[in-house]
Amino acid sequence: MSAAAVIDATDGCNDVFMSRERPLIRTLVCALVAALCCAAARAEVKEVRIAQQFGVAYLPLMVIKKLGLIEKHAQSAGQGAIKVTWTTFSSGADMNTALIAGTLDFASGGVGPVLQIWGRTRGTIDVRGVAALGSLPLYLNTINPAIKTVADFSPKDKIALPAVKVSIQAVVLQMAAARLFGDSAYSSLDALTVSMSHPQAAAALLSGGTEITAHFTNSPFQEQELQDTRVRRILNSYDVLGGPATLNSLYAAAKFRVENPRVYAAVVGALREAMTIINGDKAAAAKLYVEEEKSKLSPEAVHKIISDPQFIFTVAPQGFMKFADFMHKTDALKIKPASWRDVFFPELHSEDGS
Repeated sequence: MSAAAVIDATDGCNDVFMSRERPLIRTLVCALVAALCCAAARAEVKEVRIAQQFGVAYLPLMVIKKLGLIEKHAQSAGQGAIKVTWTTFSSGADMNTALIAGTLDFASGGVGPVLQIWGRTRGTIDVRGVAALGSLPLYLNTINPAIKTVADFSPKDKIALPAVKVSIQAVVLQMAAARLFGDSAYSSLDALTVSMSHPQAAAALLSGGTEITAHFTNSPFQEQELQDTRVRRILNSYDVLGGPATLNSLYAAAKFRVENPRVYAAVVGALREAMTIINGDKAAAAKLYVEEEKSKLSPEAVHKIISDPQFIFTVAPQGFMKFADFMHKTDALKIKPASWRDVFFPELHSEDGS
């Protein structure tokens, strides 16, 4: 709001309170109107700090970064020039720490970390989902020839995943254990898990010279590992969940959304446009991924991965309540949301999520 608008507002206030009998009230109310107008006119941030992790699951964010979509939407909204700073983390748990500390504006991670930070910050900084980044399957791969199913793991095995107990891979592994061994034994495989970034875990698994005998991962690492004849897939997350489910989401604190409505809208608009771009030309999206990640995979190989019908690029959350129900039942989530909409900001509520 311009200074002229503030003056007009206070002038209007003066017109209402022209009575000489109430000068104090007139002064106080006009001061309040001016303060509210100035608050509305307060400049929004000129820098947005966003974090991502590794893998094809973060392709929408790579498209946004490469094509400058947040900057584009901010300009269209009249926000002017804006700087977008990108950071890469190895796990959602680390990003949650940065988000709570205020050193990050938007985090991106699996359903487990999103639900946990939502539950932990209710009534404080109120972190919620901005949008899903898509539904993609996760593979549990092993190099141990003795392991045919999850039931075959022994104390000698170590399973690498992004974050012990809280990553989406860790939660799916608990779901698989509960189904196999019974609900009370849901955590029976937790002792075998090790926190590692996907690139490090893939290297450790394929080297064959470390304690890592399995890797619960995502694309393209799972496909790269399966190119090695020693590696075998023993679990697909969709088998455990009964169908497609959101892998990662973008999330933020309520304070940022309230104080920076145009910038927040620019981020949401950029993400929606990125999904349209990916779904409209997956070959071009695959080439962009290879360039951004400096991947050893060819664009053709990535194109094949993201063209699989199991890969769904959408902002709509899918299967969120399956995770919420399980995590609440195992006490990893103290408060269960009534629906997925409780976990996401209103801009997404019109989506057909689950």
